[in-house]
Parts: sequence; structure tokens; C-alpha cells
Amino acid sequence: MTLSREAAWKKLDLHPDPTLEELFAADAERVEKLSTRLELGEVGIRFDWSKTHLTQDLLTDFETLAQVSDFDAMRTKLFNGETVNPTEGRAAEHSALRGVGKDSSVEEAAALLERMKLLVEAIHDGAFGDVKHLIHVGIGGSALGPALAVDALGRDDPKVDVHVVSNIDGVALEEAFSHCDPATTMIAIASKTFTTIETMTNATSALKWLADSGVSDPTGRVIALTAYPEKAVEWGVDETRILPFAESVGGRYSLWSSIGFPVAMSVGWDDFAAMLDGAAKVDEHFRDTSGRDNLPLRAAFSDLYYSQLKGSQTRAVFAYDERMRLLPDYLQQLEMESNGKSVKVDGTPAGSTAPITWGGVGTDAQHAVFQLLHQGTHLVPVDFIASIEPGDMLDAAHHHILLMNCFAQGAALMAGKQSDDPHRHYPGNRPSATILVDDLDPATFGALVAFHEHRVFAAAVLMDINPFDQFGVELGKEIAKKIEKGGESFDASTEALLKAAGVG
Repeated sequence: MTLSREAAWKKLDLHPDPTLEELFAADAERVEKLSTRLELGEVGIRFDWSKTHLTQDLLTDFETLAQVSDFDAMRTKLFNGETVNPTEGRAAEHSALRGVGKDSSVEEAAALLERMKLLVEAIHDGAFGDVKHLIHVGIGGSALGPALAVDALGRDDPKVDVHVVSNIDGVALEEAFSHCDPATTMIAIASKTFTTIETMTNATSALKWLADSGVSDPTGRVIALTAYPEKAVEWGVDETRILPFAESVGGRYSLWSSIGFPVAMSVGWDDFAAMLDGAAKVDEHFRDTSGRDNLPLRAAFSDLYYSQLKGSQTRAVFAYDERMRLLPDYLQQLEMESNGKSVKVDGTPAGSTAPITWGGVGTDAQHAVFQLLHQGTHLVPVDFIASIEPGDMLDAAHHHILLMNCFAQGAALMAGKQSDDPHRHYPGNRPSATILVDDLDPATFGALVAFHEHRVFAAAVLMDINPFDQFGVELGKEIAKKIEKGGESFDASTEALLKAAGVG
């Protein structure tokens, strides 16, 4: 008899709760069973979940949950370009930008990317004069992905110096101005609708900065990245400098589209294409692999074990690589905007959904937040991310110490340390997973981001929620517009704050 979704969850909740040390002692092959290497051509990525509480029996029952949740059918809809965002009646076709998806969508995406390639290469070849700087203006997914990719991949001899500005606080824009020569600066405006108030306000100020600095044709320095090119034309951008992307590509999944323009400007087209190829390898793996062998799905099993069955309210991510310092910021939006929901697809209450995503960079975080991880009262599953090859040319001792600390933290969280002194007692049995890349290059970077995209989707399917809408971001915007318009009253606290700040 086929289980219901509710019965599948109840069965999962009946499993015993051995410690991590007990799990290792009971199975000499545990590491081999829960570690998988994903090949990406010349490089690869090792995923190790052996220090989590997953067992083969748990994985079997999670596979049953996936079956009764119609995971295979939802995954097919995703890659076939069918509606997977029912509240907005949309597909989610970010994988088509990597060449994996519905044939017509893949062809359309390839054409748009070819257009971007020609523009990027023309700028690099001097068709727009001497371009040394690019100020990329966006917010949310239009900024977080590009900022992460540029910081991770564009450190060594970038072709163009890129500055990503998202905050409406003018301090952020002024800081970018301070690093750029207006005579050699271009402006990229990234907005899906080309109406986002923070982005368009920053864009207007950027053009004023160019004009005030003596640039005769500021709008001639603008590249528009949008799903609504007609809006960019209305704003004054020449259609030859508009790089569209499909409306079916959500903001937090848009790095692979023309939103990735600043990445290509920084690292060059070949590296941008390699990033797409690395992501495509993960797309193909996710599309074609079943059950526990499917890496994003296995990650979702682990995530849901802790958030749904063990009450974990947060998940921590620590990159032991300075180049990935912005990854926690990126994942916060990807995971919390996607799965931070309180209702199921049918509108009924969903119970617990996404945990709070947070994190930092090793080894800095060890001297800041790891106290709580080791001796605090919260159960926090941790992801460690590291690269075997260093990103620097200094003494090898730097990278040796970095990796040594990364692996030591996972070991310490699991083993703990007994002591008669309660202040020096470490309970241990604290879970972590490790993602170890051979080298952080465009292919492994693209694969890592795509892995997390599909991890979020898989978790959403198992929780029966829609990861592709984000109505929660709208209410504050609506109230801000009402304040700007005037004529409405608010609660006493808000009214007092408006009066004190002279706003409204």
C-alpha cells in the first residue's frame, strides 16, 4: 500500500537516534557510503555527509518520502519548462541558460547569451573606448550572484574592475565612485522589471555622477540587463545595449543570464562559459540520478532531517576560502527567499519550513561564532566548504593551516571532549557536512551554485511548498510607497519614527 506524505514523515520520525560516534563504530564503510565525488572534467567535487546522522535506513525512508511527494514528476516539470511556480503561473528555466532544459528554451537562451558574448567581447576589444571600470547596479538576485562570482573568480588580473552596488544608502554608491574614473567607467543596470526603486534611484545617481564629471553622453555608457527591454528603452537606453533574459528566470536564479554580464566583463567570456558548463554538469546529474545517489536530493534529505525532525532552526555555512566569503550572503537569499514560506502549494499551513541560513569565513568564524556551535544549546548543522588547491601564491603553510582547521572543526564538533569541569566540557555529536573542491575555478564554482539551487528545489518539493514566488518581500515595499506618497497614517511607533527622522 502506498504511504501518504504524512505517513512517510511519521515513519521518518520513528527512527532511533544514535550518536555520530556510534554510527561510525557500527559501520566501517560509513565514509564510503556517504561520500560521493562529482566529476566535472579535469576537476571534481567531493561531498561528505558521513558526519551527519543520516543512515541507510533513513535514506531509504527519505526516498519513500520523495516518491510519495512526486519528486520525479516535479523534477521533470522543472526541466521540461512546465509550470512549477503555480501562484504566478510560471516555469523556472534557469537551467536552460546552462543548456539543460526544454529545447526551445535552450535555443532562446543560447541566442541571448551569444548576444551578450558579442557585446562583452566588443567592450573588451575597445569598441566603447577605454573601459577600465564597471559599476553594476542591482539588488537582491540581481546583485548577490554577480557580487559572489566576481569576488570568487575575478581577483587575478580582471579584464575590467567591477563594483557591485545594491544598497540604496548613498554611501554604497559613493564608495564605488571613489574607486572609478568616470572617463573609463560603464554602468550596468540590472533589474528584471526595470522598475525596482532602489536600483533605478542608484542608476539615476550614477548617470548624474558621469554627467557632473564631464561625460558628454552618460546614457551611452549604460548597459541594461532586464526581462522587460521595452522599459529600458523608455528609460533611455539604446536597444543595442540592452541584454534581455527570459521572464521565466527568477532573480535569485539569474546569475547565468545577462545578469551575469559583470562576471563576464571581469573574468572574460571563456571563464563565464566554463562557469555555465560546470553548472550544466550538476543539472544533468540532478536530472538523471535517482534517490540517495542524487547529490542535491541527498543534501535536502539531510537538511530536512534536522529542520523537520530534530527542530533545528538554523543552518550554518562556513567557506574555508576567502574567495567564497560572500557565499553565506548568497545562500541566505537563495534558501530563505525560496523556502521561507508558511503555507503549502495548496495554501494550507505548512508547519516548519526553511531554517535560517547563516555563516561566515574560516578561520575568522572560529574566533567569533564557533563557541556557540561547540558548547551552545542550539543544534546547528554545519556545511564546510574548502578547496584542495590554494588561491594564493604565498608560503604553502597558509593553506595547510587553513585546511587543517577546517577538517579539525568538523572532527571536534562530532567527537567533543569529556571533562569533569562543566565549563570545559564539549558534548560533541554535532553534525557537519564537507564539500571539498579540487580547485576553485569557474567550473567548480558554477557547479557549487547549481548544486545549491537544486538542493533548495528538492527540499521544497518534499515540504510541498513553492520555492519560486517571494510575495513576502512586497509588503514592506508597498508601505514605503505609501509613506512616500503621503496622506496615510500608520501605527504610533512608525508615526513617531517618521516625525523624528523628518521622513514622509
